[in-house]
Amino acid sequence: MAMYTISQNIGAFGRRGELSVRGFTVKTPTFMPDGTRGAVKSLTPEMVQSTGVGVVLANTYHLHLMPSEDTVAALGGLHTFTNQTLPLLTDSGGFQVFSLSHINKITEEGVEFKDPRTGDIIFLSPEKSIQIQMKLGADMLVAFDDVVSLDEKGRARTLEAFERTHRWLERSIAEYDRLTAGMSDEERPLLFGVVQGGLDKDLRKKSLEIVQKSSVSGIAIGGLSVGESREEMHDMLEFLAPLYDDSPRPRFLLGVGDPIDLRKALECGIDMLDCVLPTRNARHGSVWVSGDTKMNLKSEVHALTTEVIEPGCDCYTCANGFSRGFLRHQFKVGEPLAGTLASIHNIRYLQRICEEFK
Repeated sequence: MAMYTISQNIGAFGRRGELSVRGFTVKTPTFMPDGTRGAVKSLTPEMVQSTGVGVVLANTYHLHLMPSEDTVAALGGLHTFTNQTLPLLTDSGGFQVFSLSHINKITEEGVEFKDPRTGDIIFLSPEKSIQIQMKLGADMLVAFDDVVSLDEKGRARTLEAFERTHRWLERSIAEYDRLTAGMSDEERPLLFGVVQGGLDKDLRKKSLEIVQKSSVSGIAIGGLSVGESREEMHDMLEFLAPLYDDSPRPRFLLGVGDPIDLRKALECGIDMLDCVLPTRNARHGSVWVSGDTKMNLKSEVHALTTEVIEPGCDCYTCANGFSRGFLRHQFKVGEPLAGTLASIHNIRYLQRICEEFK
């Protein structure tokens, strides 16, 4: 089990801590940008590191499709392949059960996907997901889970997905134990078990109890930010906050990255969050500024503005004087640098919330 220590309690449920895994030390809370295919879009590893984040996330499903875990392993493993010196976390592929529901088929054994590029059938099971993540060489892994949307159609499958997620958790743990047998504590990656149950509080409570009684070394809260309202998400985070046990395990909220939601999550005892939102928004010219408000850098009002995105911000983009007028121009002419500079600002904005949490 990874070493996780609490250094400070904040408010009723918030906390600061330090996670030690495979020679890395991660200060929490931290935001984790998504490097879906091995890179955070348009950013070099040095740019990512400049934002102060503690971990980068990579996507098991997409790396399995291309270039494949075998290719990544042959090229030295995920760290060498990506030239990333920060610790790396891989998701399980479970989110694609939700996001690619139109091209997959779920059975008790696992999930069949149709490769959108080739039409080939791709199969992921709990065992296969852990095998892929181990072969990639990630420092933190996630157990394979069944994720449902929280729209009206998806909510009807909540109980089925809850039950299957825990059967798959047992299989994920068994495969993880098999593949890590003989490894030292310093070599062994961390494994997160995923809490599911949709917006059903009884199921969520039971799911959390099941995961916390298991041997996993991290607790992941899944199945939120998948169609429910902000109020429903926050209500669930508040419900779970007093139910976490005292075991020294980090808590990871999957797929949440809006500043308002991030602040609520930290207040409710979450240590780690990931999302594509800051970089996706940035590539479309949307950045966050004080008050968690959005600024559209493509707007004509910035055409003659010499101010940076946010005066006083310490991100590379603002600290080096890139003006809103310059950024608007680069967006308007389609220069990718604009998205890069805006992404740096957005990631730093979220990480600064984590650093300033008190």
